Amino acid sequence: MMKTDTEIRSEGIRALMQVMGAVEAERFIALINRERFDYTEWRKNQWQDETVESLATRARTLRGIDKT
Repeated sequence: MMKTDTEIRSEGIRALMQVMGAVEAERFIALINRERFDYTEWRKNQWQDETVESLATRARTLRGIDKT
């Protein structure tokens, strides 16, 4: 079942607050609202200089299972 926009918004805010805390989450939302942010363009360029192997290595490192 697809979530409603309200459910997605509420879940997103809860996630931000859980990870960042209320003050930082509010600042993040204010920054996003203030900027002209093109999510699609950001995603196209986000991993531009990465390979599958380099991303896998970074993921393993973040998870604490670095196999280098």
